Amino acid sequence: MKVKYDSEADALYIELEATTVTTKRLDQDIAVDYNAEGHIAGIEILSAKERVFGGTEQCQVLLENLHAG
Repeated sequence: MKVKYDSEADALYIELEATTVTTKRLDQDIAVDYNAEGHIAGIEILSAKERVFGGTEQCQVLLENLHAG
């Protein structure tokens, strides 16, 4: 899994699988990428400062309890 934040675009992308995807836009700021089997491969969130980080300038992503498979 990769989590990327682009401060210039104010976009957060959570990549669960690097693959060819089909994208479904849930609203103007959120898109979900699906792999060929229909499983979620990634999630894009625009306006991330507001939607994810609560409008603060302190943009942090905390990952807990990760286990190598």
